[in-house]
Amino acid sequence: MPVPSALESAAPTHGGPEPAIRAVDLVKKYGDFAAVDGISFTVSRGEAFGLLGPNGAGKSTTMRMIAAVASRTAGQMQVAGLDPEQHGPEVRARLGVVPQQDNLDEELTVRENIVMYGRYFGLPRRYLLTKADELLEFAQLSAKANSRVEDLSGGMKRRLTIARALVNEPEVLLLDEPTTGLDPQARHVLWDRLFRLKEFGTTLVLTTHHMDEAEQLCDRLVVVDHGTIMAQGSPPNLIRQHSTREVLELRFGTDRNAEQAETLKQVLTHTDAGAGEVGFSHVEVLPDRLMIYAEQAEAALEKIHAAGHKPMTSLVRRSSLEDVFLRLTGRSLID
Repeated sequence: MPVPSALESAAPTHGGPEPAIRAVDLVKKYGDFAAVDGISFTVSRGEAFGLLGPNGAGKSTTMRMIAAVASRTAGQMQVAGLDPEQHGPEVRARLGVVPQQDNLDEELTVRENIVMYGRYFGLPRRYLLTKADELLEFAQLSAKANSRVEDLSGGMKRRLTIARALVNEPEVLLLDEPTTGLDPQARHVLWDRLFRLKEFGTTLVLTTHHMDEAEQLCDRLVVVDHGTIMAQGSPPNLIRQHSTREVLELRFGTDRNAEQAETLKQVLTHTDAGAGEVGFSHVEVLPDRLMIYAEQAEAALEKIHAAGHKPMTSLVRRSSLEDVFLRLTGRSLID
């Protein structure tokens, strides 16, 4: 399937001398409240970079400062080599923005939404009519070109919002919670479109509190909580640094999980239990289950059974970014 012509000519520039975005000791305060509290990060050109964290962590505020629509309280920021506060119009002209809530014009057709948006950038109508068709094909919306936006599904609206954000051929595409509210099928279709943009060298910066999304899309990411960076790196590196290789999930019943946690900790750390064989790290108590972090989760389960403890259900799986988040912040990602 063809993609927009501008994307075909783009090429990744990882490791270039000038990053797409650089933030140093970035601070944003509202009165005495610090929504962003001294964070620093760099986004390379052609990279897919993620800002992860719960609601209220400071992700959207950071995105607004990048997009030159919110001023910073302190620190330094460069986007495409320009300070957003000093060169706001120039920075915004180089960005594509996909907001958390779709702001499409419900009264216009799908094609008209792209054409009208392109006019804000001063692009000629004749060019936009051709460009709109390219973008709609890329977003798998060609069959809906003459439909009104109000008739689209949620997933279609998100794809249209992304297509519209590409009309000015941006150097950087900002996506704020791109798949919130979408069903699994719609999420995967959207991920496929973003993968294609990444393959053609578009720099992606996305916020999300879905760890599986970050694992799928991001080359590198930062985990943010209360306006500060808790950890940063590639998804595999973060998992290696902050979690064990495997996780054992056990359910003993809501009223028994907490009391079982200390007992199982003793079983797995007792010298006679061969704790070194299982690589036991720690236990997390969640409302509905226990999470036992160990290098060898199957071996840990065998020791638990051998000690006479019989959980209602058990599951052995690989560690994920959500486990990293639990370790760093002590709560579920989805607030």
